Amino acid sequence: MTEVSIDLDLAVDARGLPAEREFRQWVAAAIGERRPVAEVSLRIVASQEMRELNRTWRGIDKPTNVLAFPADVAPEVGLPLIGDVVLCRDVVLDEADAQHKPASAHWAHLTVHGTLHLLGYDHGNAEEAEAMEAIERHVLGELGYPDPYASDSVGVIDRE
Repeated sequence: MTEVSIDLDLAVDARGLPAEREFRQWVAAAIGERRPVAEVSLRIVASQEMRELNRTWRGIDKPTNVLAFPADVAPEVGLPLIGDVVLCRDVVLDEADAQHKPASAHWAHLTVHGTLHLLGYDHGNAEEAEAMEAIERHVLGELGYPDPYASDSVGVIDRE
């Protein structure tokens, strides 16, 4: 498994959030054998900060569940940083509640999803979405979580 370093930055109260070791496990599982060493910055924010980030970087004036910012580091530099993942606590918890799923499963899914974006995966079209979702299903299944895209799940990823 990948050696993972995460820098966890909480811009919200830590109560009810997964432990740092869980985030590390989820990131490492998403990276798998794709990178031997990886560093990821995770920032957990409230709705207002996520809304501002989403408006600035995607032109969408509402908070979203996860945003990923791949690092722009040339491979020859040799730095393990692959990028930043920003998760919105408010949106993640609201979605988990609305979808009647354990919050930990939704946190795991969105952390894996954001990490895969750092590795270059996307869901901009049906073919890309299918490939990315297959990896997410596999990774989450290996971690003991149910399929986040099962027919009883709704609106998990904001595809706008």
